[in-house]
Amino acid sequence: MNNNRIIKVNDEIQKETAEIIRGELKDPRIGRLVSVVRVETTRDLKFCKIYVSVFGNGEEQKSAFEGIQSASGYIRSQLAKRLNLRATPELIFILDDSIEYGIRMSKLIDEVNKPSAEE
Repeated sequence: MNNNRIIKVNDEIQKETAEIIRGELKDPRIGRLVSVVRVETTRDLKFCKIYVSVFGNGEEQKSAFEGIQSASGYIRSQLAKRLNLRATPELIFILDDSIEYGIRMSKLIDEVNKPSAEE
């Protein structure tokens, strides 16, 4: 499978997974602030790593991530219905904290750049 096809498949999986998580999962552990950051599918389409970011404290993140993992079978079945693929890849969810890390770094930079009271 060529690289452009994999990129298109990754984009479609990312878009559809985000819609499923936001609109269809009824698990109370999964809050509204869950983002699908990126998707990496193997060339043979057997496995798909889905990086999700959950905004919140450590306990909220852990709980929401567990909810997403427990719904992986449902998410995979929905992807099978929505995507025109011969075989739907096995989903591997990975918690990605890059968005939260970026927010934290931005706050630290703002703190450093604040004019001090002495000036």
